[in-house]
Amino acid sequence: MVKSRTQYVCSNCGGAQMKWMGKCPECGEWNTLEEVAMRAPEKGRTLMPTGGAGPARPLPLSQIPQERMNRLPLKIAELNRVLGGGIVPGGCVLVGGDPGIGKSTLLAQMAAEVAETAGPVLYVSAEESAHQVARRATRLGVQSERLFVLAEIEVEQIIEQMESMKPTLVIVDSIQAIYSSASNSVAGSVSQVRDCAASLLRAGKQWDIPIFLVGHVTKEGSIAGPKVLEHMVDVVLQLEGERFHAYRILRSVKNRFGSTNEVGIFEMSEAGMVEVRNPSELFLAERLPNATGSAIAVSMEGTRPLLVEVQALSSHTAFSQPRRTTNGIDFNRLLLLTAVLSKRVGMDLSDQDIFVNIVGGLDIDEPAADLAVATAIASSFRNRPVAADIALMGEVGLSGELRSVGQLPRRLQEAAKLGFTRALVPRSSLKRKGGDALPEDIEVIGARTLAEVIDVALVK
Repeated sequence: MVKSRTQYVCSNCGGAQMKWMGKCPECGEWNTLEEVAMRAPEKGRTLMPTGGAGPARPLPLSQIPQERMNRLPLKIAELNRVLGGGIVPGGCVLVGGDPGIGKSTLLAQMAAEVAETAGPVLYVSAEESAHQVARRATRLGVQSERLFVLAEIEVEQIIEQMESMKPTLVIVDSIQAIYSSASNSVAGSVSQVRDCAASLLRAGKQWDIPIFLVGHVTKEGSIAGPKVLEHMVDVVLQLEGERFHAYRILRSVKNRFGSTNEVGIFEMSEAGMVEVRNPSELFLAERLPNATGSAIAVSMEGTRPLLVEVQALSSHTAFSQPRRTTNGIDFNRLLLLTAVLSKRVGMDLSDQDIFVNIVGGLDIDEPAADLAVATAIASSFRNRPVAADIALMGEVGLSGELRSVGQLPRRLQEAAKLGFTRALVPRSSLKRKGGDALPEDIEVIGARTLAEVIDVALVK
């Protein structure tokens, strides 16, 4: 007889309590505890396959065989880069994003490619019928005899099909709609999401089948369900972008098999998600070179340099409290740069509304974009455009000094490739020894303070 007991689990953080409370002591949220029935684990049941008939035993590190991962490379280069070079057998990937952002579209295109090049793919549709999935595939031009669609929501049935088919890849859309008959709670609850993900993870590790799980997101943009779900999987990908804009950014939040700094950029079209091979050129396509309040920042997203346009607007306000509005950069960073411009450069911005926007819907959190943001604000305030052939990169300190940035040669090469002839950089970056040589087809101007940069960058 299986023993069971009742406990309360927080739907926000997954913390367990023995009695109901109004406020979760773990995360501080109110009215988030849900009653769930906890069952004692079956004897001999292990979370992960041990690889042998008997129980696992400790091994010296030197005696553990170093197996090389045979990744499955993808022709979708942007997705291939974010995954770290391809799909790892037995790996579990969690893909999150807002509704309608393109998660199912991207995974359907990936499933069709894997089915054609590697082997059978099992696409589990828990929210849509098989006919709906087929209609989407027809719209995307996806046709493959080795792509199988399973409209099922019970995890035991899904694992049974995995065992019989032994597919090359499994996609579950979505994990919040899957339930286990061994649990009494409803689908989408904390215990169901956690138990179903654990069951799929065990099956994937045991048979070396990679699994992609689609996850819903909360109003704050984080993946819904217990945070432990992100700890259980190997890779967490976040698909970002505005629903009414064409561009989508696939960002790696966690990756046990590669870098977490890589991003992939796609354009949503009638034919599905189309790769953007040269995003810098795309983001600068509609730029007005002689417009005031516009500056070009060179940012690094993982190993890829990106040139983005930073727009700033400074406008006199009739109210006592001026507004500060940002889109694509941290709000507190804007306050810091505004204070530096007022104190160190001598610009009276106390009666100015300031708006800053990163063109293309990108979110830039790298300090190297400080110089472009501050220069764009100064350009709008003084009504003098930034020279069209100048790219800017550098971190701004509280004393108005410029701090060095990393990977300067790669940034300069990307700027030179797109036609920029001059680059304003921190002088300290030019004094670093070693590394790649700076490109010769772009003039590199070193500056020590923000005031020096503004004097050089703004057109007289």
